[in-house]
Amino acid sequence: MKVLYFAWVRERIGKAEETVEPPASVRTVSDLMEWLVARGEEYANAFASPKTIRAAIDRTHVKGDAAIAGAREIAFFPPMTGG
Repeated sequence: MKVLYFAWVRERIGKAEETVEPPASVRTVSDLMEWLVARGEEYANAFASPKTIRAAIDRTHVKGDAAIAGAREIAFFPPMTGG
């Protein structure tokens, strides 16, 4: 699946996107964040406060308990504010 990173999440990880193949035990958005954190310090920094990270599966906003099975694209981004 393709994982996209936006704003300061992208800056901390150092890339805008990547293709990953998480193990079968990674079933939800929260599981995916935990798995990514284990991949390195840059991911740990980006996901240090997972409750502040927003996610979208195939361009639909979801919560951390959303299943990722069958997802083509998962995006992570910080909270957005209006102006």
